[in-house]
Amino acid sequence: MKKKFLAVVMTAICAVSALAGCGANVSVTTESTTTTETTEATEEENADVAADGAVYKVGIIQYVDDASLNQIVANVESKLDEIGAAQGVTFNYQDYYFNGQADATTLNQIVTELINDEVDILVPIATPTALICQSATEDNQIPVVFSAVSDPEGAGLVASNDAPGSNITGTSDALNTNAVMDLMFAANPEITKVGLLYDKSQDSSDKPIAEAKAYLDAKGVEYVEKTGTTNDEVMLAADALIAEGVQATFTPTDNTIMTAELAIFEKFMDAGVAQYCGADSFALNGAFCGYGVNYSVLGQETAEMVADILLNGANPAETKVRIMDNGTATVNTETAAAIGLSYDMFKDMCAEVVETTTKEEFDN
Repeated sequence: MKKKFLAVVMTAICAVSALAGCGANVSVTTESTTTTETTEATEEENADVAADGAVYKVGIIQYVDDASLNQIVANVESKLDEIGAAQGVTFNYQDYYFNGQADATTLNQIVTELINDEVDILVPIATPTALICQSATEDNQIPVVFSAVSDPEGAGLVASNDAPGSNITGTSDALNTNAVMDLMFAANPEITKVGLLYDKSQDSSDKPIAEAKAYLDAKGVEYVEKTGTTNDEVMLAADALIAEGVQATFTPTDNTIMTAELAIFEKFMDAGVAQYCGADSFALNGAFCGYGVNYSVLGQETAEMVADILLNGANPAETKVRIMDNGTATVNTETAAAIGLSYDMFKDMCAEVVETTTKEEFDN
């Protein structure tokens, strides 16, 4: 952290000054002059800070590096910059941003360090990170504004979305599973077997997978479940689904599958299997269709909630969870052409249809 580095530098400077003081009496005058100049400079710097307004420490903890979560973080930061400039304050997230790379031990260490750094607010991105922040702030009650939590109530983060009840609130990317399944069968009404691909350890997948099963059961369509917790396991699961003859697959807003998408999309594409997923970033990384919220807007809404708590004193316990509107279908045109599947009917079923091609990240 920058402040820790500066502390080390200042210690070294003091040590050098002390050694120089052993040389001659004139060093007393020089040392006094230097101290005076330093004090004046410090006062000028403090005056500049005071003139610029308050500085808030914003701890941002990203669960893992993937296109969806990267998009959220970028928009949280840009929106905080915008609000800060308009209000004459500074949101310092640069010194307090970390990525846990899906490692629980690392994430716990990060949150502990941020609390020790006395951040003013914590912004966990994704459900596992939010749960760690919840546990770590039970006693100190540091405000927490989560982002991209698919089921805040089901995860136990809030008492209810309308009245969170504690120090935690945020934004949700809850998925309309039935709408995704409707798209699947509109594009191909002849589907008889669907693959369900997800990480069973991801809380965000529990509810939509249960909803998908109920939908398929009601329709009398067979489904095959395959899960994975690592990239290698996900690739093996994709191979298994193809081997079992699924004609389409469904994956909710699952970060484990998202991180593996660039490694599996060609498997499905070559087999002619359309992937329907719970985020636009899946389509960006090769899947046929990603459906759900706009993650740029999700990030901006998260930043607005952060600012409302820090600047206006909003109480997280009484601040409703913001659930973003679903309704945007993002289609990978390259994949659609490769598997020969039309999506013309989507425009009458969605609020918006966005076309993309296969890339690693969204354009900023």
